[in-house]
Amino acid sequence: MNHPFHPKCEYAFTIGIQLTPARWLRPASAGMTRAIVYAANGTIEGPLLRGKVTPMSGGDFALLRADGVIDFDARYRLEAEDGTVIYLQNRGYRWHKTPEIAERISRNEAVGDDDYYMRLTPKFDVPDGPHAWMNRHVFLGVAEKLPAANRIHYFVVR
Repeated sequence: MNHPFHPKCEYAFTIGIQLTPARWLRPASAGMTRAIVYAANGTIEGPLLRGKVTPMSGGDFALLRADGVIDFDARYRLEAEDGTVIYLQNRGYRWHKTPEIAERISRNEAVGDDDYYMRLTPKFDVPDGPHAWMNRHVFLGVAEKLPAANRIHYFVVR
């Protein structure tokens, strides 16, 4: 159903991130499992932003909930091609359609895009300048889970 306030999304860029192996905290204080995964390095490519992920500048401190949902809280530093430093915080969820798919991902095996749900809501902290528009827009990230990596496609909501 089309609604008059249906948001319009524009593809902005893709961040490809190589990840370190997970370090586990079992159980965390809330009784769940927390994984700590660092962003080893990465690239940013797209029509609205190009650059890189600063190696080992942060990572994901995800909580594995009792219902099998992974609750992301990732923070790391980006650098645009022009040298602008950008802080990124990603919050979101990943869940798998079957326990077997979750096991395959934990073994760093490839899975199909329709085997899981992985969506993120990023926030950017950008200094004044050519990329400051990122401070004033809502974004949506649709992620691909790759062996030892993530590829996140970001869309700006207009």
